[in-house]
Amino acid sequence: MSATVLAVKDLVVHYGAIEALRGISLEVPEKQVVALIGANGAGKTTTLRAISRMVKATAGSVAFAGEEITRIAPHEVVARGLAHAPEGRGIFLNLTVKENLELGAFLRSDKDGIAKDLERSFELFPILRERAGQVSGTLSGGEQQMLAVARALMSKPKLLLLDEPSLGLAPQVVERIFSVLREVNEQGVALLLVEQNAHKALQLAHRAYVLETGNIVMTGTGRELLASPEVRKAYLGE
Repeated sequence: MSATVLAVKDLVVHYGAIEALRGISLEVPEKQVVALIGANGAGKTTTLRAISRMVKATAGSVAFAGEEITRIAPHEVVARGLAHAPEGRGIFLNLTVKENLELGAFLRSDKDGIAKDLERSFELFPILRERAGQVSGTLSGGEQQMLAVARALMSKPKLLLLDEPSLGLAPQVVERIFSVLREVNEQGVALLLVEQNAHKALQLAHRAYVLETGNIVMTGTGRELLASPEVRKAYLGE
């Protein structure tokens, strides 16, 4: 039985009077992929933002690697080994690809390790090596998404939160990104994945949760949810 790297319990988040999350609970075991699927507005992005402390929880708790992180600063969350690649990529458009990657390691002091991980980023996404000196704002959408994932990995996370990594990308770019995510997971990094492409997400996931209007309404293995008639009708277009 895998140990739990992330435990979310009874998490509530409000935006003013609107209750975006209504007491959700979920777990991510060490070295596993967990997918969170649901329609637009279901609360998926809010869940990731609350876990990484980008938004404050109204109630509930988030434990990472056995320690409560519900009230610590976002940079302290990163320092403990939790990285977040947000929707919209969030890269620094006026900096070069290499500078963005180096910023991903800003809390680290192991220069040799940083250099090794920079080279690893270029191995995972060879196009980033070609674009290393290029200003990031001039990259294509797919290249920016690759950079966002690679930059998050530069913090050497135990858990990587990913928000819509395939959104708006060409099919061949989506295939490359999911191939890298599988490889990263096989190397021991746990993933919590929010993804509109439910079929891709469930194929990759060991476990998945379905979120509707701030509530978790279904959970199971990725394979179980792929086979669920309700999921197939609502999220797989069948």
